[in-house]
Amino acid sequence: MQNRTFFMCAVLIAALFICGCVSAPGEQTDDRIWNLTLIGDTEEVLTLQELRSLLSVEGYGYGISTVGIKVGPNTYRGVLISDLIERVGGMGQNDLVYISADDGYLWVFGADQINGEGFMTLNEDLKEIPSPGLSVICAYERDGEIIDEEWGGPLRVIIISNQENTIVEASSWVKWVDTIEVKRR
Repeated sequence: MQNRTFFMCAVLIAALFICGCVSAPGEQTDDRIWNLTLIGDTEEVLTLQELRSLLSVEGYGYGISTVGIKVGPNTYRGVLISDLIERVGGMGQNDLVYISADDGYLWVFGADQINGEGFMTLNEDLKEIPSPGLSVICAYERDGEIIDEEWGGPLRVIIISNQENTIVEASSWVKWVDTIEVKRR
């Protein structure tokens, strides 16, 4: 009788342990600590949570590296870089936008590029095609999931389109974005 009671207690404890280790999928949260510094006529620091609360856009991002590796197509969600720049005074036609990462990588965009123009667009055969209309975003989601650090998150520059198979050169897809600065010229 004691062996049976001991066995039943062991089974019950094991079942409770297993139930405690397994949970139902819930809403994905992103509680990472990350700040995005915006610099222009004024300066503003946004937390990741504050950035995620701003008006967002969604589109397809499909890039190709300088060595020919295709990345995508994936669906991305984020905030237009142009909207972020407006928060600190906007930019003039001759100004530049420096977007940098915490690893020191820096990419410089002109006003035309911030407005989605001036990028070469390709089809899946890597033949140049007319641009279908592009947007440059500070992305925080990829295919409905938070962008993890391994993939360049929590914030990454992505050039999106409303057409799934439009490819752009991806050198400007800055990973680990922490600063967006308007440089007046």
